[in-house]
Amino acid sequence: MEIWSLGHSGFRLRGKEVTLVLDPPAAGYGSSLKGISADIVCITHDHPGHNNVAGLGGTPYVVHGPGEYEVGGVLITGMRTFHDTKHGEERGSNTIYIIHMEELLLCHLGDLGHGLNADQQQEASGADVLMIPVGGHSTIDAKAAAELVGAIEPGFVIPMHYANSANTKGNVPLDPVEPFGAALGVPLTEPQTKLVVTRATVPASPQIVILTARG
Repeated sequence: MEIWSLGHSGFRLRGKEVTLVLDPPAAGYGSSLKGISADIVCITHDHPGHNNVAGLGGTPYVVHGPGEYEVGGVLITGMRTFHDTKHGEERGSNTIYIIHMEELLLCHLGDLGHGLNADQQQEASGADVLMIPVGGHSTIDAKAAAELVGAIEPGFVIPMHYANSANTKGNVPLDPVEPFGAALGVPLTEPQTKLVVTRATVPASPQIVILTARG
C-alpha cells in the first residue's frame, strides 16, 4: 500500500485494487486534489478542511459517520468521538475510522479533541498505521497525542493537523509537528513524499513518518 498526504488531515491510501481517500481538504487547507480520484472516501466531520468530496475524481462510495461498512473488500468501522473535551458542545462530533485494507490495520483519528474510551482504544490497539492530530488548539495537542501513541502502540505514526505551509486558510492556530516528536522522545526524520507499507515492513515499535503534502 502507498500512503500519500493531501495536507491537513487528508490522505490517499492506494492499494492494489482500491484507492481510499480520508478527509479531502478544500483549497487553502491542504494540497490540490487535481488528478486525485477515489473508490472510497471517509469523512470525519463536516468542515471545508475535511469534506471536499466534490474535489475528487471518480464516483466514490462516501462513508460519513459511525457504523460498519464493507466496500470493495475494505472493512471500515466508524466510531463517534468529539472535536472537544465537552462532548461536542464547542466544536461538534468527530468520527474516527478503523480500516482493514490489504492485510493492514489503519486508524485515522480525525479532529479528535479528547482521549479515547476503553472500547475505542481497544479497536485502535496495535494499528499498523496511526494517523493522529498533533497541532492542538482545536484537537489534542502534542502531549496528549504522545500519550495516545503509548496506549495504542502502533507501528507507523503519521502526524497530521499541524502548522505547515500548505494550510493557508485555517482560522484556528496550530502548533508545529516538532513538539510531538519531543513529547514522544523520538527523533523526527526528514519528510518523505509517500509511505510504502506492507505487513512485513511494519515496525515493532512506533516509528514517526512525516509526509510532505502532495503538490
